[in-house]
Amino acid sequence: MSTGVDPQELPPGLALAWGLPTKTSKLGRPPSQTVEQVVEAAIDLADTEGFAALSMPKLAKKLGLTANAIYRYVRSRDELLVLVAETGWGPAPDLVSGADRWRTAATTWTQAVIDRCDVHPWLVDLPVRGAPMTPNLLRWTEVILESFTGAGLSPKEAIQCALLLDIYARRIAAMRRDLKRSGADSMKSTAVQDFLLPLLHEHGYPIVAALMVGNDYSDDIDDTDVTFGLTRILDGIDGLLPGNRGHHTADPAS
Repeated sequence: MSTGVDPQELPPGLALAWGLPTKTSKLGRPPSQTVEQVVEAAIDLADTEGFAALSMPKLAKKLGLTANAIYRYVRSRDELLVLVAETGWGPAPDLVSGADRWRTAATTWTQAVIDRCDVHPWLVDLPVRGAPMTPNLLRWTEVILESFTGAGLSPKEAIQCALLLDIYARRIAAMRRDLKRSGADSMKSTAVQDFLLPLLHEHGYPIVAALMVGNDYSDDIDDTDVTFGLTRILDGIDGLLPGNRGHHTADPAS
């Protein structure tokens, strides 16, 4: 299908993400790879070595291509990042429908974002260059908007709430990723607690000390922590729904 727009005038990777061909050189030998194979190799590279490994020379080496040959498939690193994001996020989750099921849908969606970032931790490192424009990312957006508008929010309110959940989920995913990678001793370590507790009492941190004694001061982010924060966010969104608007605090900017 042709859109009537020259792909060269679009942001990097947008036409390819929608399955539309872009102009490539006809010179030289026939391509030995497909764009899909290049993207899958890039994802494997990022899964194995992290976001920093996503360079064109490193990808070319992995595929057995010359440094210049890789540009027969993707025109730039920016284009590559758009395509790996689209494939890395993959299809959107299936959400329950119904005006009274929006909390369940929002919870499923938020947990799906976190889970997807657990599978591909480098997703949280991808630069955000604007609103979603590629098929999978737009579907992730569309399904949560359907849930919110179905519950009575305006499209503008729905996209604002979706952004709030997205920020929360990505931040949780990034923190969990960083904690897994950290080589520091855990706060639960007996040696760490034996060292800190006397200092906390001596230097005026009684609340932190009490939490530590009760094993409630931790460097873990478990499911109860995620649920606690998400519940507070959903409670706030609930105040925007028709019939509840008189029971929530006014926007301080209004």
